[in-house]
Amino acid sequence: MSVLENWNQWKDFLGDRLNQAQDQGMNKEAMGDLAYQIGDYLAKNVDPKNEQERVLTDLWSVASPDEQHAIATMMVKLVQNNGSK
Repeated sequence: MSVLENWNQWKDFLGDRLNQAQDQGMNKEAMGDLAYQIGDYLAKNVDPKNEQERVLTDLWSVASPDEQHAIATMMVKLVQNNGSK
């Protein structure tokens, strides 16, 4: 099963990547920019695998760039304490 198929696994995966980025010294602004780029890529190129991803994709599709940055920032906050670290 792909990590994208299960919402909790997806959040854990993102949390692990966030922890790695923080450990390597990436600042919050850079993490937010990267989250925006990943969100934009996923919205344009990956079919949502669960209901939560569908909601995010739908919100992303109607959001302005500023709102998309806000969504990306909220996703970073959501997974900040997730992951296996």
